[in-house]
Order: sequence, then C-alpha cells, then structure tokens
Amino acid sequence: MFGLGPWELLLIFLAVLLLFGAKRLPEIAQGMGKGIKEFKKAMKDTSEEIKGSLDDTNANDDSKKNGGK
Repeated sequence: MFGLGPWELLLIFLAVLLLFGAKRLPEIAQGMGKGIKEFKKAMKDTSEEIKGSLDDTNANDDSKKNGGK
C-alpha cells in the first residue's frame, strides 16, 4: 500500500489523531468517504459519456459509408 509499512501507517494515524482529536476523526473520515464516492461517480459518468459519444460517432461514420441507410 504505497510502500508504507505498518509502523509508518501507525505513525501517520497517531499524528492525525493528535492534530484533529478523537471527536473530529469520524467527521473527517465521513467527509473523505463522501468525497471519494462523488469522485468515483463523476469518473463513471464521464467515462460513460465518452463511450456514448464514441458509439454515436462510429454509428454516424457507418451510416455515411452505407450511403445514409
């Protein structure tokens, strides 16, 4: 996982815990989870839109080759 061992992850967790406190950690994690979910949804929507436009372009090219049929 990003070349980090268990001790490095523990150290990072403890630093975050000291910086933000135990009460804010669930809020921060929830916000990060929502952000990641929205990002994945946006990526999926964008890739579907690109695939759809490519399919439309290919369909138009095929109809031009067949004489507009």
